[in-house]
Amino acid sequence: MQTVLIDDDATTVFLTQRLFERVGLEQTLITFLSPIEAVAFLREQTLLGGVPLVVLLDLNMPLMSGWDVLEALKPVESQLLGQCVVYILTSSLAPADTARANEYPLVAGLLHKPLTQGQIHAIQAQVPGKQPE
Repeated sequence: MQTVLIDDDATTVFLTQRLFERVGLEQTLITFLSPIEAVAFLREQTLLGGVPLVVLLDLNMPLMSGWDVLEALKPVESQLLGQCVVYILTSSLAPADTARANEYPLVAGLLHKPLTQGQIHAIQAQVPGKQPE
């Protein structure tokens, strides 16, 4: 399950990497501290036909928020739909964030930090094109 993590917090990235190692998926995780670099990567992968199955996206980042990332992906949204799902990974408990996330077709759900092993398994069970293990 190729996964892209976009989060400006190095501690969250580190903990998520360790969690992916624990469940045997460390080779499938690509991390970005910069949402700008992540958007460029995702657009490039869309052109090449190698989009990740899952994107874990933080909401509160400087320069470019998670909402800005979703807006920046709108030009390639039709190519991503059905092949890639986005999960908002946030510490926010605001109901408005959940409602706003539902406005984006790419967003499959909102997950609260820290990510858990159970959440990873639930994502694995739901992602499109999931390979049997």
